[in-house]
Amino acid sequence: MDANATTTLTTGQRVRAILVGSSGNLVEWYDFYVYAAFSLYFAKAFFPEGDQTAQLLNTAAIFAVGFLMRPVGAWLFGRMADRHGRRVALTASVLLMCLGSAMIAVTPTYATIGIAAPALLLLARLIQGLSLGGEYGTSATYLSEMATARHRGFYSSFQYVTLIGGQLTAMLVLIVLQRFVLTQAELDAWGWRIPFVIGAFLAVIAYLMRRDMHETEAFVSSGRRDGTAKALLQHPREVAIVVGLTLGGTIAFYTFTTYMQKFLVNTSGFPKDTATEIAAAALFIYMLLQPVVGAISDVIGRRPVLVAFGVLGTLGTVPLLTTLAETRQPFMAFLLVMAGLVIVSGYTAINAVVKAELFPTHVRALGVGLPYAFTVALFGGTAEYVALWLKSIGHETAFYWYVTGAIAVSLVVYAFMRDTKHTSTIDKH
Repeated sequence: MDANATTTLTTGQRVRAILVGSSGNLVEWYDFYVYAAFSLYFAKAFFPEGDQTAQLLNTAAIFAVGFLMRPVGAWLFGRMADRHGRRVALTASVLLMCLGSAMIAVTPTYATIGIAAPALLLLARLIQGLSLGGEYGTSATYLSEMATARHRGFYSSFQYVTLIGGQLTAMLVLIVLQRFVLTQAELDAWGWRIPFVIGAFLAVIAYLMRRDMHETEAFVSSGRRDGTAKALLQHPREVAIVVGLTLGGTIAFYTFTTYMQKFLVNTSGFPKDTATEIAAAALFIYMLLQPVVGAISDVIGRRPVLVAFGVLGTLGTVPLLTTLAETRQPFMAFLLVMAGLVIVSGYTAINAVVKAELFPTHVRALGVGLPYAFTVALFGGTAEYVALWLKSIGHETAFYWYVTGAIAVSLVVYAFMRDTKHTSTIDKH
């Protein structure tokens, strides 16, 4: 048995394990989102000269391609987590993220090495996508298994607290560099490399923290070590539910978080620094909402919370994005973005625990991660690209209906699925 594995954890040890697991998750997502936060500055460094939308479209394409590696990462690290433990998979994934960030930090520009520049950028993003694919399922499984049944929604919500925290940290680094450290010319020329250096360094720290994590009681107590496709195929209904509940949530999440900074600049017409501040302020409050919504699900159940997201998202997305495109007041823009994020919280705060509660221990990390990764790769990772492409051909409002339709599909799943709070498999070894 692993020296760090224990079947009896005190409350303090359990909380510490959740915090350590969450902090590593923050670093992983910081590294991944730095790309989106700084793409307004480095797009011209990696691609030939062109208009802003064309350059952003190129960077968005690579952002989307990075997501294609997430199913591979979910498969590799999910198998590792279900066979060798959650801790082993989590430490390996964060090292891989470190490599990807370091590569972006040192890659020369298109003007220096030509087509090799975007090629190396693509390779780095594929590595980061592989890492993040393994992070989600394993992290969701680890936090859900570490939490007690009574407060599982609350504690597992910290996956998205740290996920959003990673994105927010990336934006705060951008704000500090914009306002206090560098000129825009310096950011365009070389300053965009700084956050990737920071990310690589933080990933090393996260590795050192994670290597001493406790293994979960559920994994230690389980006698099975499968994590195989054959084992996963024994749960087709659960796999289908993961795909269905993720579809609308992931598109809505990436629309109101990753893409929103660019939307505020490219559509609403705000300056880059103002757009960053609006998005960062909204993300901060959004981050704080996650445990609140998670705790609510511990009281009323998971399904009512998901249904609330589905109904509000279906009815509110088009009006919100239409109004936001036309507003020129920063505070009004903040309120509109915040309204969208409040709605999305009904999905993000509890989606991890819902997925973890669907699968038995021996296939949980793979079951949570793999179908989720496929769905995010196809829909979440491409949301920004679809939005920019539709804008480039003069049909931007079609994207608003695309998001709405996806949420409506997920709403059907929410309406008919069982409430996993009452049917959870986590405590059944």
